[in-house]
Amino acid sequence: MTTFADLGVDQDIIDALSARGIVDAFPIQEQTIPLSLPGQDIIGQAKTGTGKTFGFGIPIVQRLGIAPAPGVKALVVVPTRELAVQVYEDIDMLTSNRATSVVAIYGGKAYEGQIEQLRAGAQIVVGTPGRLIDLAGQRLLDLSHATEVVLDEADKMLDLGFLPDIEKIFQKLPTVRHTQLFSATMPGPIVALARRFMSGPIHIRASDPDEGIAQANIRHLVYRAHALNKDEVISRILQARGRGKTVIFTRTKRAAQKLVDELSDRGFNAGAVHGDMSQESRERSMAAFKAGKRDVLIATDVAARGIDVDDVTHVINHTIPDDEKSYLHRVGRTGRAGKTGIAVTFVDWEDLHKWALINRALDFGKPEPMETYSSSPHLYSDLDIPEGTKGRIATAPRTQSVRTQKAPARAADAAAEGEGGTKRRRRRRRADDSVGSSFEPAAASEDGEQPAEDAAEGTGVHDGAGREHRDGKPAVARRRRRRRSGAGSPTPGA
Repeated sequence: MTTFADLGVDQDIIDALSARGIVDAFPIQEQTIPLSLPGQDIIGQAKTGTGKTFGFGIPIVQRLGIAPAPGVKALVVVPTRELAVQVYEDIDMLTSNRATSVVAIYGGKAYEGQIEQLRAGAQIVVGTPGRLIDLAGQRLLDLSHATEVVLDEADKMLDLGFLPDIEKIFQKLPTVRHTQLFSATMPGPIVALARRFMSGPIHIRASDPDEGIAQANIRHLVYRAHALNKDEVISRILQARGRGKTVIFTRTKRAAQKLVDELSDRGFNAGAVHGDMSQESRERSMAAFKAGKRDVLIATDVAARGIDVDDVTHVINHTIPDDEKSYLHRVGRTGRAGKTGIAVTFVDWEDLHKWALINRALDFGKPEPMETYSSSPHLYSDLDIPEGTKGRIATAPRTQSVRTQKAPARAADAAAEGEGGTKRRRRRRRADDSVGSSFEPAAASEDGEQPAEDAAEGTGVHDGAGREHRDGKPAVARRRRRRRSGAGSPTPGA
């Protein structure tokens, strides 16, 4: 294996990598770093999870020097917010022994913090096209001195329609610069972009000799499952022996949230990353997954670009992706950094034609997915699931939470009743005061009636037998009440 010292990397950067347990270089790093350090423009082509970030990040940090002057000197453009956070964290780690500041610029978060870091003199900017153009248009981001430029996941930017934005960004950059472009695939528009904005680039494609179009260290399992039984099957897969961090992909945001709720109810520690969540919620969920506080992450395709975690053991396709490129992108979350992984794909009856296309394109030799239910013996043997495993591992949190929620609700109702009862008693006291009574009525019972013993002793407003009050005054209140109740006027002489 080639070490970073063999590639000419500065010792302080090597120390920062060693602190993270990173000593040997990946193939893409081994091929790009020696060329990029002197300033050669690079087109790097490699699949996700092969170390592209360090492949372009190390040359950027080293070329800027130990203590670069304040102001933006390097720009890394990425297609998604999640990838911006991931790249920012990696490059920030590389600069841990230097006086270099890195800032992440992306939408979904307040401007103020990002602007403050720019004004403080950040030298490296990692951002998404929309927010970069926004801040540059407000003259809050000056790119005129950014001589180090990287386009990461260029093919994804093409898919998301960002190429016009990329051209606008390049117009704000200096003419003489060091440019690197990294992409998993090289479609025509990306090649044209490279020719237009790069100077004599060298195209490097890194792949292992024994690697086909699908990673050889990933075991692919394909099942035809019923939609109503799918959650139960997934719950049992999550209890397989050796199962570590797991990423589950869904087609829609609603399906992702529904699955999170379902798995949480079954006792699993699951989180989500999808477009209906706020940016801060997505970042918290991703951070919890990376830190191991949650071991199951449900995500949609758009939000998945930032899932760069080396210890993912299983990827589950809750719904089949649309094409082979999306399939490879999803399953590429596992089997990273030389480790093995398992990819499980569920194919609904109506999606069998999609699987036929993916199977043909990737040459899997699995034209007919095996019909599978939660009780199917081959499910247990394929994934090493212990016998007798059920789809629930703890008392449903939802049931507990409902009880917890009901208690405060009942307390609130009781308080409201008590408040209402107090108000009623106060109204009765005001009525008594209006007739000059110097005695307050006894407290009402829960059904609003006076206690029987009080009524017998005549301690109320009147005793019901026509007697006078204890102070000797006429019982005026009795005659007024009888008129209000429709009992009529008393008979003269009665």
